[in-house]
Amino acid sequence: MAEQFRVLVFSKTGGWHHESIPAGVEAIRKLGQMHDFGVFWTEDAGRVMNDKELPKFQAVIFLSTTGDILNDEQKAAFQRYIRAGGGFVGVHSADDTEKNWPWYMKLLGRMFKAHPANQTATLMVNERNFPGMDRFPKRFLFTEEWHEFGPALSGDLKVLLCVDERTYDASTNWGGVKGQGMGAQHPISWYQHFEGGRSFYTALGHLPGTYMDERFLHHLFGGIYWAATGKGFSAD
Repeated sequence: MAEQFRVLVFSKTGGWHHESIPAGVEAIRKLGQMHDFGVFWTEDAGRVMNDKELPKFQAVIFLSTTGDILNDEQKAAFQRYIRAGGGFVGVHSADDTEKNWPWYMKLLGRMFKAHPANQTATLMVNERNFPGMDRFPKRFLFTEEWHEFGPALSGDLKVLLCVDERTYDASTNWGGVKGQGMGAQHPISWYQHFEGGRSFYTALGHLPGTYMDERFLHHLFGGIYWAATGKGFSAD
């Protein structure tokens, strides 16, 4: 039987390499088995970031990528892919990737600024009517490295999850960059239509154990499904 769609999992790092990446790759492979979609994983940009290989995938997942990971030719091919209707999924430190590339920064929507130590905090559902959001209660506990972001770089971001800053200590000093939180609306996951393609991001996924959490995995699948197919979901 034919697969529903195929995704590229790309986890190249030019900076910090998260120990959770192998767990993330394995989790996405299992999601593919569960939901009948193909998964191809690589950290070799030269192998896949071109006009021949990218069209084989309906979505590209940047799984905890960091730093500068694409050359100019690869960037141009990735832009063409998105503009031709491709899907993008950013997981966790995808927000700390290609921070000198304005187009990518707009595609992702917001970029990493700082984070405090890992803490348990309360997540709040901002939008239920999106794939993968239906298993979350309105408020629930989650343990994460809570990213603080810079300003929105796109006016079309639709927020799915926020973290309640009253439930953890958001203060930090990250290499001279001080974080004090983002206030009542501290986004953690969002999506947007972008230049003909689709972009979904979740800041969750720092800890290896997160990839054993069925709620998170359903959330991640929902983002992959939407990015790959463009199909929505109504929980109400």
